Amino acid sequence: MFRILSMLILAVSLAACVGGAEPKWAPDADVTAARFVAEGPPSITLYTVINNRSQAGAHSGLLINASERILFDPAGTWHHPRIPERNDVHFGITDKIKNFYIDYHARETFRVVEQTLIVSPQVAEIAATRAKAYGAVPKAQCARSVSSILSGVPGFESINSTWFPKALMDEFGQLPGVTGRIIRDEDADKNHGVLLIQAANAPN
Repeated sequence: MFRILSMLILAVSLAACVGGAEPKWAPDADVTAARFVAEGPPSITLYTVINNRSQAGAHSGLLINASERILFDPAGTWHHPRIPERNDVHFGITDKIKNFYIDYHARETFRVVEQTLIVSPQVAEIAATRAKAYGAVPKAQCARSVSSILSGVPGFESINSTWFPKALMDEFGQLPGVTGRIIRDEDADKNHGVLLIQAANAPN
């Protein structure tokens, strides 16, 4: 009986982790209208969400400040009703929207590690182009997709393909010039109400 129950739990878990991708394609007009150019130098920022109890990596996301600032959030649950999305790439990432993204993930049971590397405009643009071309990402492949994108960007060749967010975080952290911080929050674990708050706020 225990063996049967274990097999059923495993089957359900696998089904949840290996779900299909969910393609989205916002209209050109929405993407153009949302375009945001951030102040500061071109940069690539890796976000890693870590479970405070198990210390396991839970999610990877990539913020790219190129000719416009975009967020690649592969197979993520975060969204904003006023931010257009194309296959896990979110456009119009103002400072407020970036903070919404961080706040959504940082909670009582999870912390967020932010690692940033300043790059040339050309390198930032290559990373942005690769993210936009990657396509919708299936569940549980966040780190795999981000590591695949980065490994093809000049200066990031040392990034290996991985399924594990913490492994990706460790390799990113070894790149020369990376700066980082850890964001903690004591919000309740059920943090989905943040999305409702976001819906009531302007994106800038």
